[in-house]
Amino acid sequence: MTKLKVILFVCVLSLLSASVSWAHFGMLIPDTDALSQDKRSVNLILAFAHPFERQGMELEKPNKFFVVADNEERTDLSGSLKKIDLMGHTAWHASYTPTGPGLYAFVFDPVPYKEDAENNYIRHITKVVVDGYGEGENWNTPLGLKTEIVPLTRPFGNYAGNVFQGVVMLDGEPAPFTRVEVEYYNKDGARKAPEERMVTQEVIADSNGVFTFVCPWKGWWGFAGLNADAELYKGRELELGAVIWVEMK
Repeated sequence: MTKLKVILFVCVLSLLSASVSWAHFGMLIPDTDALSQDKRSVNLILAFAHPFERQGMELEKPNKFFVVADNEERTDLSGSLKKIDLMGHTAWHASYTPTGPGLYAFVFDPVPYKEDAENNYIRHITKVVVDGYGEGENWNTPLGLKTEIVPLTRPFGNYAGNVFQGVVMLDGEPAPFTRVEVEYYNKDGARKAPEERMVTQEVIADSNGVFTFVCPWKGWWGFAGLNADAELYKGRELELGAVIWVEMK
């Protein structure tokens, strides 16, 4: 191979490497999906990252962080956030002790993230549901968020290999044919994707906004239903992500 061909070959490889684009995910990961007499408090990590590849990004202190108890009472938790480092970037930690049994949905709404590579901003409204003392009911009730995934599969107490179904909602209505990105939180780095395109899985919601995915491994799985906001944000398109995290055991 001539010197010129070697140079061209290296340039092509560099361009291919630069074209790899992993999915972004708001991350809201509790240390349990079920509270009990032996585990009365939940610790949560808030982050923005490529979870499978464990590549972090900066997460400013969220605009909102709250918990909704039994789909009714909303409590602001933003004052409990503590800055931490996760994957080499700014993330946040919080602890919460509920006062009684019930369903607890935690939500954070971030400051939109400026993504120059895609010439847009990203706002992933992220939630996770924790069952309090085995009394978590009505887990398929919408919280009234700008965009959210309303689960059709119970979002806690699942086996690895279970199907997860949800409805992508936007402005209070099902969002038909939404692209849903799915990614595994590869916390300890034990999982390896056979090829780059398998890092992030994708499904398309049907005409009723419903999507289905089978989670093959134990651990935390993130689902992000992606739509563009009707209005620009600081002169750029704003990606609205409805994100939910579910643990498979």
